[in-house]
Amino acid sequence: MPPKEKELTYRQAIEELETILRALETDAVDVDDLTSRVQRSAELIRLCKLKLRSAEQAIDQVFENLEDEEDTDDFG
Repeated sequence: MPPKEKELTYRQAIEELETILRALETDAVDVDDLTSRVQRSAELIRLCKLKLRSAEQAIDQVFENLEDEEDTDDFG
C-alpha cells in the first residue's frame, strides 16, 4: 500500500508515476487493474502540481521579502 499522499514527497510521487508508466508501456497491467492505475496516476499528478504550486509560492515570498529588504535599505 502506498504511503498517504500527504506523506509522499514530490520525488516519491514522480517515482510512483514512472513505475505506473513503465507498466503501462510494457502492457504489464491487466485490463482490470488499468482503471485503478489511471486513477492513482491522476492523484499523483494532482499532488505533484500542488507541491509545485506551494514551492512556487514559497519562492515568490522569499523574493518579495528580499525586495522589501532592499526597499527598506534604500531609505535607511
